[in-house]
Amino acid sequence: MKRANLARYRRRVPLAVLLLGLFPLVSQAADRSGKEVVDTVCITCHGPGKDGAPKIGDRAEWAKRASKGLDKLNENAITGVRRMPAHGGQATLTDLEMTRGVAYLVSGGAATDPQKPYTPARIRSGEQVVKERCQECHADGKNGAPKIGDIDAWKPRLQNGVAPLVNSAIGGHKGMPARGGMASLSDAEIRAAVNYMVGQTAGAAVKQH
Repeated sequence: MKRANLARYRRRVPLAVLLLGLFPLVSQAADRSGKEVVDTVCITCHGPGKDGAPKIGDRAEWAKRASKGLDKLNENAITGVRRMPAHGGQATLTDLEMTRGVAYLVSGGAATDPQKPYTPARIRSGEQVVKERCQECHADGKNGAPKIGDIDAWKPRLQNGVAPLVNSAIGGHKGMPARGGMASLSDAEIRAAVNYMVGQTAGAAVKQH
């Protein structure tokens, strides 16, 4: 592609899309049901009512909390509140799994599992998340992390699309802890951060040609 045409093309198409379009997207593994999440994670505190957590099956207590709206309960479950850690202390849980867990707890197991995750109204941009956390390793390739701007390091990782990278960032991979070590990051923020780094890398690749 000639330089003049490339410049016009870049103005029309975001750099991230330019690179992402080269690779197919793949779907992630099925998320656990609300019952599974509650039985394996939430029960630790909500079973005995540890640290003031409303007990499983206490409809009156859950109704009181739900009266303020499920959005607040979902946000607290994802980002943490008081003595309850973000993502229930299990950073590998997806936001959809947390949403399902909350629905199960509030309804006493009667609600159908939500098919869409709750997303906090206010989320940090990809650039913010990268600057606050991701660049600690991705700026200079620490512990084998693909360096931002290094197309050769990112390209093999993008062979199956961006979805696997997002899943790895959420669940952890090799030297990278789940959610980059920040359990309060939502799935949307993780996705934005990955897209930002890929976009920055795509931009660097285009400038080299």
